[in-house]
Amino acid sequence: MSQGLERVVRLALEEDIGPGDITSQLVVPADHLSRAEVIAKQDFLVLSGVEPAALAFRLVDPEVKQEWRRAEGDLVTRGEVVCELAGRARSLLASERVALNFLQRLSGIATLTRRFVEAIKPYKVRILDTRKTTPGLRALEKAAVRAGGGSNHRFGLYDAILIKDNHLAVGGIASGGIARAVSLARQGRGAEAVKVEVEVTDLAGLEEALAAGPDIIMLDNMSVDMTAEAVRRVGGRISLEASGGIKLTNVVEVAATGVDYISVGALTHSAPAVDLSLEFLV
Repeated sequence: MSQGLERVVRLALEEDIGPGDITSQLVVPADHLSRAEVIAKQDFLVLSGVEPAALAFRLVDPEVKQEWRRAEGDLVTRGEVVCELAGRARSLLASERVALNFLQRLSGIATLTRRFVEAIKPYKVRILDTRKTTPGLRALEKAAVRAGGGSNHRFGLYDAILIKDNHLAVGGIASGGIARAVSLARQGRGAEAVKVEVEVTDLAGLEEALAAGPDIIMLDNMSVDMTAEAVRRVGGRISLEASGGIKLTNVVEVAATGVDYISVGALTHSAPAVDLSLEFLV
């Protein structure tokens, strides 16, 4: 992720700083040295985004000293110092917002993920993310999900086969249905190296998918009762993933049905940013 990471961080810095931080250039002496701390301002958060934040400080000024007191994936509480910084005040001011944007956004994803993971701890089920990520930040946001204790679904369209309703509708295979789609996927070049997953929305679709024999069946937007019935019918023959409309308020009910995976788009598209701030000491 190193080359991609640097590209993302440089873009963020260029977006924010542009031709220069005119406020600091006008009111802060060029040679003034400062110390600062990144501090947690909420009771519970899981830290993520350390690497891009550290890189933001480093790209602005490699002479800024950074001492990270907490690591990626650490649970942090209110008042804890996450990082100590020392260097030119102008450099710290120029990199502050970009570094915090990465930390707050990615820690928000990790924190929400941890809440889901803790909620379903009594059950043998894994929390997965989705492709509903911020454009350009997918690798970072999926890393944040891992930092929170979750697992990654496919990274993109290239590393897993997921046959959805739109594929069946536009693929010219409607008459053959799921069985035809799975057969075509299995015959494809390189298909043996990736999982084949099929999305179904009802029990009739489940039966059709079972007959086709994919590796995973996604139960899309099914009620808890229908999900439980799907688990009963499958009987452990194929892995099941529950997806759609899953929140902290209902994830335990879904986990209790016995599915193997629960995918949650909200981990990346709706996670609230955590409260971290950078405070100058001198």
